[in-house]
Amino acid sequence: MATLEPSNDREWQRDVAVLSYADIEGDKVTVHNIRHFDYRSEFDYTPRYYNKTYDLTKLDSVDLITTYWMGPSIAHTFLSFGFNDEDYLAISIETRKEKSEKYSTFKGFFRQYELYYVVADERDVIRLRTNYRKDPPEDVYLYRVLGSKEDAKRMFMEYIQKINALKNHPEFYNSLTTNCTTNIWLNSRVNPDHLPFSWKILASGYVPDYLYEKKRLVTHNLSFAELHKKSKINARANTADKAIDFSRQIREGLN
Repeated sequence: MATLEPSNDREWQRDVAVLSYADIEGDKVTVHNIRHFDYRSEFDYTPRYYNKTYDLTKLDSVDLITTYWMGPSIAHTFLSFGFNDEDYLAISIETRKEKSEKYSTFKGFFRQYELYYVVADERDVIRLRTNYRKDPPEDVYLYRVLGSKEDAKRMFMEYIQKINALKNHPEFYNSLTTNCTTNIWLNSRVNPDHLPFSWKILASGYVPDYLYEKKRLVTHNLSFAELHKKSKINARANTADKAIDFSRQIREGLN
């Protein structure tokens, strides 16, 4: 296994076939190949991508999205960056699977998958999970993260630098050390006030609870149980569906 080398040149599944990258000019970041698929079902879709320039001076929020399908202990987690609290770019750290390849946590320990950053419109990466994943269905939650604009900018740029690096120097995914959640924590170390590592990062379903304990979530003085219930967005996402203001609708009542 040690002789295996990561590569960007394989026969990839269509949803991970295109790499994103970014051009940086001062406070302007132009992101290329933002995924925005037109879904008819989870596996029936028309691939679509677009490019967009983001102004770092308008970056004012970071949201944590968690999706559950096998109980409370394990979740897929990813971030969405908000610009003027109305334009969002979601980035989900996943495996890059080849054609006919299925995900296995066990295989993920043994250099079987490349690391892949899904850079997407929320109507893609969130709506896929709320509206189209049926086997098994996923419960999706969106939490508003507390933090300074400077922290948000550093975190966003750390993601951008990693995305650009992977385009030229692919890496392997690891189910323990470089999975969706541990990578968020690794990227967060760019901020001086980043949280210490916790077992709740490994048991990824408890990440929102950990952030709540550390006062890193917008809570509106709710208990965590109340906040957790309020943060579930499946019903709002199903109602919004293809609406152009999908991101606004799923956040109703969360600000």
